Amino acid sequence: MTFSLRPTYGDPVTDELVAKLRGYLSGELADYEREHGIDRRIPLTRAMLEPVWRRSRELGFYGIHLPAEFGGQGLSHVQLAALKEEVGAGGRILGHSVLGEMGGPLRAGDIFRYATEHQLQKYFLPVVRGERACCFSLTEVDAGSDVRSMRTVAVPEAGGYRLTGHKVFSTAGAFADFAIVIARMDGTENSFSAFLVDLDSPGCRVAEGATPMSGENIEADIILDGCHVPAANLLGKEGEGMRIGLGRVTTNRLLHCPTLLGMARRAIELTLERARTRTVAGAPLLALQAIQHKLADMATEYYAARSMTYTALAALDGGTSPRIEAFMCKLFVAEAAFRILDEAVQIHGKEGLTQGSEVEYLFRKVRMFRVLTGTSEIQRNGIAKGLATLPALKP
Repeated sequence: MTFSLRPTYGDPVTDELVAKLRGYLSGELADYEREHGIDRRIPLTRAMLEPVWRRSRELGFYGIHLPAEFGGQGLSHVQLAALKEEVGAGGRILGHSVLGEMGGPLRAGDIFRYATEHQLQKYFLPVVRGERACCFSLTEVDAGSDVRSMRTVAVPEAGGYRLTGHKVFSTAGAFADFAIVIARMDGTENSFSAFLVDLDSPGCRVAEGATPMSGENIEADIILDGCHVPAANLLGKEGEGMRIGLGRVTTNRLLHCPTLLGMARRAIELTLERARTRTVAGAPLLALQAIQHKLADMATEYYAARSMTYTALAALDGGTSPRIEAFMCKLFVAEAAFRILDEAVQIHGKEGLTQGSEVEYLFRKVRMFRVLTGTSEIQRNGIAKGLATLPALKP
C-alpha cells in the first residue's frame, strides 16, 4: 500500500465506486447542504435527511454493503472501508447518511441475518429503501463499557413482553421509527434479549439526548415505561440479545477505523493547504522546518494507521478473524487520529481554535473516538488478553 491523499485500490470496481462517491460528496451533496443552509450547529431533521437517503439509494450507495437479496452489492470489508474513508474525508455534514449510518441499513448492521420474514418486510427492508429509520439502543447511564450492568428489563406477558428502562446515546433516535433495544430478561442476571420497539408505542418516549462534544444534535434517550412489545418483535431467541447487540464485534471495531482515517486525511489536506497559503514574515508557513516536520509526522501516522487497518480488513475478507489486530487497529487509529488533529489545530493557530472552523470540529469529533466503541483502555485490555494466550517460549 502506497501513501496517497487520494488513494486508489488497484481494483476497477472499488476505484469506480470511490470516484463516484467523491463526486457525489463534493458536488451534489455539497450543493444540497448549501442550498438548504445546513451546518453543524443546527439540529438535523427527518425532512433534511430523507432526500439524502433516497438520492443515495438511487445512486446505489445506501445499503451498498448488503447482499444482493437485500438490494446491496455485497461489498467486501475492504471495499466498504474504502467508501467509509471517503465519507470521513469528504467533509460533508450529511455524509453519514450516504451509506446509511444515520438511521439506515449500515446502522442496523449485521442484525439483518437475525430477522424473521415478518421483521424484514415490516422493519428492515423499508429501512433499506429509505422509507423508515432505526436506532440502536444498548447504552445506559451506568452501562457503557460494562453493558451487562444494564437495568432495562423485559418481562414476559401474554402475547409478548413489557419493557421498562432508560437508554441513552441512541444515535438517530430523534428521527427514527423504531429502535433495536437490548434488555435484561426479568429475574435473570445474565440473560439478555433483543427487541424491535416502535417508537410511537404506548409506554415509549423519545427524549432529547445529551449533546456530545462534537456538537451534533443526533442523540436521543429512549425511555420505556411498561412498553408492550409483541412476541413477533423478538429478534432471534430469548437470551441471544447480547450476542446480537455485540455481534460481529471484531468487524465493527475494524470498520470504525476507516471513518477516523478519513477525518485524519481531511485534516492533513486542510493543514497542508493552510501551510501553503498562510504567510508569516513574508514566507509561507510551509517554508518553516518546524511545520514541515509536523506535517511529516501527521502523514506518517496516517500511513501507518491506514496500512494496519486495511491489512486486518484484508485478512478478514480472507476468512480469518483478526481479533487481536482489531483491538490494535482501534487503539492505534483512534490515538493517531487524535495526534494528527492536535497538530492540525496547532498549525492552524487561532483559526484552529475557532468554532465554525472545520479543523476545530474535526478535533472534537476525533477526540470522541478514544472513548466511543470501546475506550483505548478497553482496547489495551483486549490486546493484553490476546497476548496472554500466545504460546510460551520453550526453554
